[in-house]
Amino acid sequence: RTGYVQERVNIGSGPPGSKVRWFRSSSDEPRFLNTVTFDSKPDAPTLVMVHGYAASQGFFFRNFDALASRFRIIAVDQLGWGGSSRPDFTCRSTEETEAWFIDSFEEWRKAKNLSNFILLGHSFGGYVASKYALKHPEHVQHLILVGPAGFTEETDPKTEFVTKFRATWKGAVLNHLWESNFTPQKIVRGFGPWGPNMVRKYTSARFGTRSTGQKLTDEESSLLTDYVYHTLAAKASGELCLKYIFAFGAFARMPLLRSAPEWKVPTTFIYGTEDWMNYEGAQEARKQMKVPCEIIRVPQAGHFVFIDNPSGFHSAVLYACRRFLTPNPDNESLPEGLSSA
Repeated sequence: RTGYVQERVNIGSGPPGSKVRWFRSSSDEPRFLNTVTFDSKPDAPTLVMVHGYAASQGFFFRNFDALASRFRIIAVDQLGWGGSSRPDFTCRSTEETEAWFIDSFEEWRKAKNLSNFILLGHSFGGYVASKYALKHPEHVQHLILVGPAGFTEETDPKTEFVTKFRATWKGAVLNHLWESNFTPQKIVRGFGPWGPNMVRKYTSARFGTRSTGQKLTDEESSLLTDYVYHTLAAKASGELCLKYIFAFGAFARMPLLRSAPEWKVPTTFIYGTEDWMNYEGAQEARKQMKVPCEIIRVPQAGHFVFIDNPSGFHSAVLYACRRFLTPNPDNESLPEGLSSA
């Protein structure tokens, strides 16, 4: 096992004069982001890993040791998630909600004294990583987006089925719940003592019987279930971002596709071949980008590609970062088993 240091990084109570609601605090108490930094070789490139919605850094448990052999790995829980501070969520717009995550991450970067790094984000974390790189491109050497949210528009013809479903009474009910900010975590909390069993059924199915790749061992399943339950059952905070960032159907209210021409950071998209996130949105974005961009698909993997097929995921990350790891990156070919899109 690779050695590591866990810390709660103080990001303060916000820059002077900030109008972002997460900074507002009657007592000016500081916020903290839970951070784990793994031991690494001297001069290893820094790779910062950002989790997705309803998740936290521990979801990368199958990846830390392998990636730490080549990178200085720093995994962080976003504000309002995992082991980080969970302030009251008082944002009332998409702009404020994006600032909650982007600006808290920037304060974290300053506190960690990081000048530049490779930034990896999964799903909703990919959305946040993209928005951060658009605002602070000078700090991001390379962007790795793993099954990122936000690249599909509601006007996409392929998503017509969602519009049709929303027109049914069931769809109308679910859409109302979405707009009232009813989150999956509320269900877990509402089940009280039955909550852990509910989470256990999900993890054992998603990463066990219905896994598209490498199933969890009994020990992994038990540990992940316990971890997921406690992160979901804790105080509601960051989870309440949902309705401000996405419309029902996981369509971004401010789609990243529209920002593609403004991209300033070389980018690699990584998708599992069974991922429900549509990689065609990334293909559309690539057409509009003025920076290097590649799309890699990993076999026998779904949305949680790094759990389903860790070795394939590691190969994809190493290939994406070849210019930081090898003296002759142009001579590197796509690892066997992976495919380009």
